[in-house]
Formats: sequence, C-alpha cells, structure tokens
Amino acid sequence: MNRTRFGRTGLEVSRLGFGAAPIGFLKTEQDRVANILNLLLDSGVNLIDTAAMYQGSEELIGQAVGHRRAEYVLVSKCGTKVPDIDAPAWSAELVSRTVDRALKRLRTDHLDVMLLHSCDLATLKKGEALGALVKARDAGKVRFPGYSGDNEELAYAAARPEIAVVETSVNFADQANLDHGVPVARLHDIGVIAKRPIANAAWLGADGRGFYSDYVRPYVDRLRQMKLTPSVAGLPDTSDGWSELALRFTFSQPGVHTAIIGTTNPDNARKNLATADKGPLPPEAVERIRAAFRAADPRGEWAGLQ
Repeated sequence: MNRTRFGRTGLEVSRLGFGAAPIGFLKTEQDRVANILNLLLDSGVNLIDTAAMYQGSEELIGQAVGHRRAEYVLVSKCGTKVPDIDAPAWSAELVSRTVDRALKRLRTDHLDVMLLHSCDLATLKKGEALGALVKARDAGKVRFPGYSGDNEELAYAAARPEIAVVETSVNFADQANLDHGVPVARLHDIGVIAKRPIANAAWLGADGRGFYSDYVRPYVDRLRQMKLTPSVAGLPDTSDGWSELALRFTFSQPGVHTAIIGTTNPDNARKNLATADKGPLPPEAVERIRAAFRAADPRGEWAGLQ
C-alpha cells in the first residue's frame, strides 16, 4: 500500500483509509470488526477514522486494534451533541470531555487528529470549539486539530493556522470541493482526507439501502444527470467497474492524501485494497469525468454534501 506525505503534519498515510461510520451505525459484531481492521493493517492501511457520534465505533476500534496503536494514524471527530455528555453542542466543555472519552474508548493516550464534525461557519468563527481543540493539543491529548466539512466552511477552516487536517466530500458525483476548499488546503499544506470517495455506491440506487438511503439519493440523481458510466475509463459496466472508477477518480485528485471507505464486509475490504493498488485513473479519463460534472451542473449549484 503506497503512502504519501500528509500535509504539514509530518505523518505519512496510506492512500486508502478506513471509515468507521458503518461499523457503529450497523452495530457490527466485535469479531467482524477485528477481522476487517486487522486485515487492513496487515495490508498496509494505516489511517482509521471514526467519530463520537458513530454509536459504539470508538469502543469497537479500541478493542479490536488498540494493542496495535503504534501502527496507525487515529482520527476522530467531535462537537456534536452526544447522549452521555451534558454540555451544549460545540461548547468548549463538550469538546474537551469528548476528547477524554475518545481516549478511553479507543484505548490510547493521544489522538493523532481530532476534527470538528461539520459545524457551521458561524460556529467556526466563534472559535470556542476550535480553541478547545487547541487546548487539547497543548495538553498532548491531540496531535493535530482539524475540521470535517464542506463548501465555504471547508475553505475557511483550511486557512486557519490552528488547523492541520481537513476531511471533506470528494467523489465523481461530488466535485465542488475540488474547485474551492481543496485548493485552499493545498495552499496551506493541510492534510486532506476524502470522505465518501465512492459516492456511497450511488450506481446501486437509493431504494432499500437502509443506513445509506438518505445519504446516497442526491448522488443517484447527479449520476443520472451526468450520464456517466465506467466505460469513460474503459472499465466494465458492473458494480466492480463502478467501484473502481469511483475510488481511482478520488485517488487522482491533487491535494487529496487519503480516501476513507467504511465497510462491514471483509471481502469488500479486500476489493478496495486491490483497487487502491491500481492507483489513479489516466488523466484523460479524469478530465472526462470532470467535464461530465460541469456539463450536468453548468451553474455550479451542486455543493459538497455534508
């Protein structure tokens, strides 16, 4: 698994990372989580991304691979209200207590990255939540404060001197951040994590997708309007062809260091590893996909999805 410099953090990260939302929200069995995470670590993946709101994911990760803590870059997210902490959303108290909770649940003495979890621009500018992350950094609990989000919030956060890492939506149906926030991150040498790099498998449609149905519906509509198929890159019109097109498109974007995919299926994890080893798409295929997005959204109304 190839690794790349993670902005100015001094860390190196694998191009493929693991996103923990599904294992939390789908209440995945501990043995299955351990199987997937150990498979990924053994294969060279070294970034694990979770969040306070991912219902049990921090505990699952800590139990599964806490003993291998030195082998991976650990990212979590905070700021949203959680049931067991009696403090207002985005308050310094909530951020501080969520950091401490994450350390305990993830079985570690520090987080490599803690991101504010998609707060709005006014909250970012207020500075209380970000200031609490800076205090956690100064206390040695967090190495690098960051922000997870999109659009104008992303561009603002990426220019803040306190911010070292951002996480944002990047995929073939979600390209707005490539023209706005990601260039700001590149200018300031920020580590960039791409979330939703396969557009929540939008080619499968939205109906009957359970946890993913609401998230994927806008991407399904966008792909229909883009008239995109895997043949744009010479790939078969199959689910595997779509998945390869999506992930390799995200890997092709300058300034994107790692792309996180969540799965509860070890076979899908193996397929993602094989796709990651193929690297970026040919430049001409990338440009065709970019052109299809622009043609379907000529007025630039398709914002990055939170």
